[in-house]
Amino acid sequence: MQLSRSRAIYLVLATAVAPVLWGTTYWTTTELLPPGRPMLSATLRALPVGLLLLLATRTLPSRDTLRRLAVLGGLNIGAFFALLFVAAYRLPGGTAATLTALQPIFALGLTAWWVKTPTGRGQLAAAVTGVVGVSLVVGASPSHLDALGVLAALAAAGSMALGIVLTRRWALPVSALQSTAWQLTFGGMLCLPPLLLLEGLPGMLTEREIAGYLYLALISTGFAYVLWLRGVAALPVARVSTLALLSPVTAVIIDWAALGTALSTAQAVGVALVLLGILAAQLARPPQPRRPIVLRPHPAAS
Repeated sequence: MQLSRSRAIYLVLATAVAPVLWGTTYWTTTELLPPGRPMLSATLRALPVGLLLLLATRTLPSRDTLRRLAVLGGLNIGAFFALLFVAAYRLPGGTAATLTALQPIFALGLTAWWVKTPTGRGQLAAAVTGVVGVSLVVGASPSHLDALGVLAALAAAGSMALGIVLTRRWALPVSALQSTAWQLTFGGMLCLPPLLLLEGLPGMLTEREIAGYLYLALISTGFAYVLWLRGVAALPVARVSTLALLSPVTAVIIDWAALGTALSTAQAVGVALVLLGILAAQLARPPQPRRPIVLRPHPAAS
């Protein structure tokens, strides 16, 4: 269905709120949550709010739709959250968010290779601009890059990219709220066994830690994912995937403003390029299919 211009702008702006909120995850993790508990953080971020949303929606999709929602929940929530928190605990916030935001490149590649949807020159230029900005922000970071943290961030980016492509490919007959409820529930259930086996149940949480988990679950997850999944289902992959670049920009700005992390000139240029890439992706037109050439007989031949 073709979106009107005003509707498309509204969806882009509303969807952009989600990665901005996600960019606060790294500061919240390092400043409010208990240290060294990535699976606990992933489970508490997803499962309780997912169950609450299921109680609110009270819908049971078909068996085939449930299977696909389980796959999407594993990609968008379960694997993504677990890998994201591993990266957040082992890397500086700006670096972790920036590496994770490489997912637009993965999404465009999957779309071109698997869905057979060509990537336009404008879309490619926007993606390259974002990657250059990302490399500047990461390359300018003076912090030591932990190898496991880097791998976790890249794997999280790949998981999210595949989730975006499958969401567009399947076009499930559920609302954004229903999709969020089921995906958070399935994803949270996927995180529960590793939590019990590797970390165990937590002891008493402090008020500060409880506040951090409530913010992550209700605002940075429940509210943000309703906006995000609605945009993913309606907007082209190139547009919606590049919006995720707002997450590292937010994380870097928070590191700079709240934590006193120095923002170098190269990083500032990188942030500007990321924003330029996002804007270019929204303005770029998708490639149009070539019109077939119709040979008409010459009038003299008739």
